[in-house]
Amino acid sequence: MRRGRREETIHGLCGEDRPRGLGGFLRSLLSGIPWSESAQGMETLTFPPPRGGLLRVQNANGKTRVVGEERKDVEVIACKRARAESSEAAARLLEEIQVSETQTNGALELEVQIPKKWNRHGAANLEIHVPRELRVEVSASNGKVSLEGLRGGAKARSSNGAVTVTDVVGDIDIFTSNAKVECSTTRGRLVARSSNGKIELEDHRGSVDASTSNGLISASIAEVGRDGVLLATSNGRIALELPEKVDAELDVHVDNGVIRTHRDLGGASPQPTGRLRVTLGAGGPPVKLRTSNGSISLK
Repeated sequence: MRRGRREETIHGLCGEDRPRGLGGFLRSLLSGIPWSESAQGMETLTFPPPRGGLLRVQNANGKTRVVGEERKDVEVIACKRARAESSEAAARLLEEIQVSETQTNGALELEVQIPKKWNRHGAANLEIHVPRELRVEVSASNGKVSLEGLRGGAKARSSNGAVTVTDVVGDIDIFTSNAKVECSTTRGRLVARSSNGKIELEDHRGSVDASTSNGLISASIAEVGRDGVLLATSNGRIALELPEKVDAELDVHVDNGVIRTHRDLGGASPQPTGRLRVTLGAGGPPVKLRTSNGSISLK
């Protein structure tokens, strides 16, 4: 592993996050106590590729962006930020924020370690450049997750931060507790879950299983996979766009809402019970759409 400082600034990596919620409001008012002084620094770490082809990242506080490239090593650029009651305390905390590395069963595991002190706050934004073929798993508690240009599939878990996936091929598994999911130009089996957030899928090729408790689901499917498409939300609208020519078994159910379709369904129309079943083309994989409270739109 090689450690060093990168002089140029990675665009957006060290941008100051806007304070959120009551805590952020109080910090802006109560300048002079615990979080009044801050320190910031950037560090670059380089690791050899994991033998097992798997990278795991844990980042409790901060953004995490993973980019697949034509390269052999793993490069981690960390922008560390610390706030404390004095400039000296903030500087000490900054030095204590570390990206630790372990090797477990051929997997490279990276974790941001931040000392927990009630009157101090630390965070680290990560930008990680990896070989495209690596499988990547990211776990984040408070921060956005972005995955781009990967060819080995990906998993992402975020408690309070949006997950964005772009140009990724392979199995994709995403879970957010209080944030949205956005995927574009993806291919493979896609599973997306959000307890309180919308799910937006654009230009996906493959099977989809997406559900949210409270939020919109919008999906544009360029090619339906053999396991079909399942979209479900308890409180929200569903909008699905399928290819002009598709072979599938369509099954739509709305408890409290309406079904709108902009396709030729051969005369089939929604039943009074809020159900619509019809064979598209020659039939094939299931396409199931479910919402308890909201409308469903099919194109």
